[in-house]
Amino acid sequence: MRATLFPLDGPLRFLLLSSFLIPLGSFMVLPFMSVFLHERLGMGLGAVGVVLAVASLVQFSGGIVGGALADRIGLRRTMLWALIIRTAGFVGLLFGLRWPPLAVGALVLTCCGAALYLPANKAYLVHGVDDERRPAFLAAGNAALNAGMAVGPLVAGPFVLSSPGWLFVSVTALFVLVAAGHARLPAAGAGESGGQSAGQGLLAGVAALPFAANALAFYLYFHFQHFLAVYAVERATSTFYSLVLLLCFTLVIVVQPLASGLIRRMPYATALAAGFAGLAAGLAVLAIGTRPALLAGGALITLGDIVLFLKNDLEALHRSPRSDAVVFGQQRLAAGLGACASGVLGGQVYGLAEQAGDTGWFWLLAAAQCVLLPLLLLALRERPARHPSPMMTTTKEH
Repeated sequence: MRATLFPLDGPLRFLLLSSFLIPLGSFMVLPFMSVFLHERLGMGLGAVGVVLAVASLVQFSGGIVGGALADRIGLRRTMLWALIIRTAGFVGLLFGLRWPPLAVGALVLTCCGAALYLPANKAYLVHGVDDERRPAFLAAGNAALNAGMAVGPLVAGPFVLSSPGWLFVSVTALFVLVAAGHARLPAAGAGESGGQSAGQGLLAGVAALPFAANALAFYLYFHFQHFLAVYAVERATSTFYSLVLLLCFTLVIVVQPLASGLIRRMPYATALAAGFAGLAAGLAVLAIGTRPALLAGGALITLGDIVLFLKNDLEALHRSPRSDAVVFGQQRLAAGLGACASGVLGGQVYGLAEQAGDTGWFWLLAAAQCVLLPLLLLALRERPARHPSPMMTTTKEH
């Protein structure tokens, strides 16, 4: 792993640092939005689910616009505009403390910035990297991102409900600094595509199976992401919820880079089976509701998504003829569709389970879907790749 990644030049070191700082700031706020909207602003859980669904749809599905924009105006400029938009969103959350409807709009605005940023970020990171080294670079970026996601809730957990104003000010200042650093990145090192996909539709060249598998994986995973906060805080504390997230993110930081080569070589069908099995087991364990079950369930879910999310991206890059930024944007669209469906349907089901007095059934139903829904992917399974690459020569993928 070390030999694969190093030496890194200055821009890539800064990009990896930013991949830590950006989710650090974001996850000082975003994981607690369900609790913040429900308890601080008095929104019902059904309405909270709809808000989270819209926000997730924008954050993920908007990535297809981010990929196309990066293809047209360049990777560095796309990242910079994305950070400016996201900074404005956190300013809006600060003012939303006095006028609650603004908080919803500000949340969506921060998600718009995230949508534009990530495809360009990933494409910048792997530009000029051969297929065998790409999993390591993507895993390193994911590790930095998850490190920020792990630390953010720990820092913010004690303050998100008691002192949200100072929290939003701190996050805004952090994003201003990161945006200033991005303004100094060299455009030439970003591998600007120069409009090579001009005239092609946003979904042209989409890889059907990785797209569908990504949508399903995010739909199932976001039952955990959207509703664990409410479930865990009721049974423990916000600090313990932060510890669960810390465990999950630590697993991604440690395991995914080490396993990236194995995931690259793993047959795609095997990766899908292993990943969805991990999600099913973890969601079922959450239904027990004890503190050890929360930790164990989160760990199993994380091990499943480590395999699914990385393998789907690698397979999409292999199958599609489009630029890296566009492919990452298409995969983000799939993620957004899945996360949105999870917010809309999951919010209603969780509300019903809460009214019935047993939210454990919510997690069992989600686990059952992890077993049944992947069978729908079999219809797309035998699509051959468009062009062979060295990444896939080590194993027969299908």
